[in-house]
Amino acid sequence: MTDDPVTGDPVTGDPVTGDRVESIGRKASSGLRWSLLGNTVTKAASFVMSLVLARLLATEDFGVYAVALAATQFVMVVKDAGVMAAVIQWRGRVSEIAPTATVLAFCFATGLYGLFWAGAPYFAALAGSEPATGVVRLLTAVILVEAVTAVRSAVLMREFAQDRLAAANLAGFAVNATVAISLAAAGAGAYSFAWGQLGGAIVTGAVIVRLARMPWRFGFDRAIAARLLRFGLPSALGFGLEAVLMNSSFVVVGAVLGEQQLGYYLLAFNVSSWVPGVIGTALRYVALPGFSRLAEDPDSLSEGVRRSVPLLVSFVMPVALVMATLAHPLITFLYEPRWAPAAPVLSFLSVLMVVRMITSYLVTDILISTGATRSTVWLNLGWALALLPALIIGAHLGGITGAAIGHAAVAVLVALPLGALLLRRQGVRLRGVLPGLLRPALASAVTCAYLTALAAAFAWPPLPELLVVGGSGLVVFALLAMPRAMLGRLTRRGRTYVRL
Repeated sequence: MTDDPVTGDPVTGDPVTGDRVESIGRKASSGLRWSLLGNTVTKAASFVMSLVLARLLATEDFGVYAVALAATQFVMVVKDAGVMAAVIQWRGRVSEIAPTATVLAFCFATGLYGLFWAGAPYFAALAGSEPATGVVRLLTAVILVEAVTAVRSAVLMREFAQDRLAAANLAGFAVNATVAISLAAAGAGAYSFAWGQLGGAIVTGAVIVRLARMPWRFGFDRAIAARLLRFGLPSALGFGLEAVLMNSSFVVVGAVLGEQQLGYYLLAFNVSSWVPGVIGTALRYVALPGFSRLAEDPDSLSEGVRRSVPLLVSFVMPVALVMATLAHPLITFLYEPRWAPAAPVLSFLSVLMVVRMITSYLVTDILISTGATRSTVWLNLGWALALLPALIIGAHLGGITGAAIGHAAVAVLVALPLGALLLRRQGVRLRGVLPGLLRPALASAVTCAYLTALAAAFAWPPLPELLVVGGSGLVVFALLAMPRAMLGRLTRRGRTYVRL
C-alpha cells in the first residue's frame, strides 16, 4: 500500500512541503470540528434516549442487549476485511480501486452476516443469555447496510468531508431514537434497541450514498484486490481484536454473574464510553486520514504525534477524574438510585477510558497510517491474552467491580507499554512527547486530591455535588494544565469582552 511514489498530497494534489503538519492539521481540524459537532449532538441525544429507556425497560433487557451489542461491535469492525482503512490510506486515485473495493466489502460483509446468523444461538449460550439469539441476529444485520456504504464512507473520511458524515449520522439517529423508544413503550424489550439501530443504519446509509456522489461501478482486479487485502486483513483483524477486548467483559460478566449484574456493568461501561464515543469517534474520522498523509515523511509524523498526545490527555483526564471520584452521584442522579451498583464499576472503567483514547484512537491509527497493520494485531492480541484471565479472576473474586479492576489494570500495565513499543519500532520518536505530559500529570494528581477531599468534606446531595465539586475540579485542572501563555491570551480576551 505504501510503495507508490508520492509527489504530492494524494487528496488535494498539493505539493508536499515542510509545512505538511500545518497544512494537514488545518484540514483535519476543520473535519474534527464537524465530527465533534455531529457526535456531540448525537451522543447528547443518545444519552437522553438512554435515560428514557432505562425507565421503560428492565435490567434484564439491558443484559440481553449487551450480549447482542458485543457481537455487533465485533462484526462492525471486521465486516469489510479492512477495505475502508485501505481506501483511506491508499496513495493513488480512489477511482482506480473503488469497483474492486466495493465488491470486496459487499462479499465479506454478507458472508460474515451469514456466519453470525448461524452461530447466534451458540454465542448467546456462551454469554449465558439464550434469549439474546434473536436480538443478535437482528442487530448484526446493520453490517448489510455497511456492505453497501463502506467505500463511500471511506472516501468522505479521506476527503475530510466530516460535515456530510455528520449529517448522515444525525439523520440516522433521529430514526433510531423514534423507533427504539416507541417499541420500548409498547413492550418490545431488548428488541427495541435492535430495531432502532437497524432503522437508523438504513437511513444513515441512504444519506451517505446520496452525499458521496460516487457512480456505482463494480469490477474485480486481482492485483488491486491483493494489495487491498494485504493491507486490510491485518487491519481488520486488529480492529476485531480491539472489539473483542472492549466487549469480552460483557461475555465474562454475563457467564459468571448473570444478566442482572451484566445490566449494571453495561450501564457503567456505557457511561465510561461517553468520551470515546463523542471525541474518539470524531477523532478517528480525521486521525487516520491525517496521520496517513503525515506518514509520508517520518519527521512530520513524529511531530504530529508530539503535538497530539499531550493535547488528547489534557482533554480526557479531567473528565475521567470527575467520573472516577463522583461516580455514585453521577449514576444515582441520572439513572435513579436502583442503578447504584454500577457506580464502583464506573470508577475503575474511567481509567480504562483514558487508555482507550490513547491506544484505540491514536496508537492504532498511527500504526495503520504507516502501513504497519500487523502491529495493530500484536497490540490487541497481547492486550487480549492478558485481559481474559484478569476478567475471569476479577469477576469471581470481586463481582462486577472486580471485573472492572481487572480491565483497568491490564490497560495500564500491558496496553500502554506495548503501544509505545510498537510505535518506536515504526520509527515514531516518543521522547518529545514526555515533556508535554508533565503538566497534565501534575494537574491530574492535584485535581484528584482536590475532588476526593471536597467530596468527603460535606454530605452533598447528588446534583450540587456534581455541579460544585465536579465543576470546580474541572476548573482546577484547566488552570494547572493549561500553558501560561494560553491562559494569558484567554484572560486578555475576557477583559476585552468585559470592556465591550
